[in-house]
Amino acid sequence: INRKKIKTLTVPKKKISEIMIGLKNIIENNCNAFWICPLIEESENSDLIAAEKRFNLLQKIFKDKVGIIHGKMDTVKKKNIINKFKNKEIQILVSTTIIEVGIDIPAATLIIIEESDRFGLSQLHQLRGRVGRSDIPSTCILVYNDKKINEIGKKRIQIIKNNNDGFFIAEEDSK
Repeated sequence: INRKKIKTLTVPKKKISEIMIGLKNIIENNCNAFWICPLIEESENSDLIAAEKRFNLLQKIFKDKVGIIHGKMDTVKKKNIINKFKNKEIQILVSTTIIEVGIDIPAATLIIIEESDRFGLSQLHQLRGRVGRSDIPSTCILVYNDKKINEIGKKRIQIIKNNNDGFFIAEEDSK
């Protein structure tokens, strides 16, 4: 496989509507997209978007093209959803970080990571590695909350945006 470098973009949360346009293109071009959320369900003490809420919002727009997977699901259901995603019965997979390793779907050309500044560098690098598994150009979009991001979060997403070297990223992560 002639893998191409994954294009990594940073997008403030307020511009999520622009990402929706990109998702329409993914579906029209018969490709797949991951949408990663930090939580499974909303919690009262957190403003982080949960996978279930994002799934419901995306389903309103993209109907049956959207699926969801998270750690609270049983193994059979998870495998069923992954197979539907592989077979393009669903083209947008909303997920928690459980897809970080072991998922190889060459048609996945876009990954959107919400609240990306809250993840560790190695985790972001692993998640980004879920796309770009074919010769089709792929993109990773790191979404951050520009009202709440701190300096460490800004530095984290800049390191991921500007580097593809896993060893360098692991070194930076340990700092």
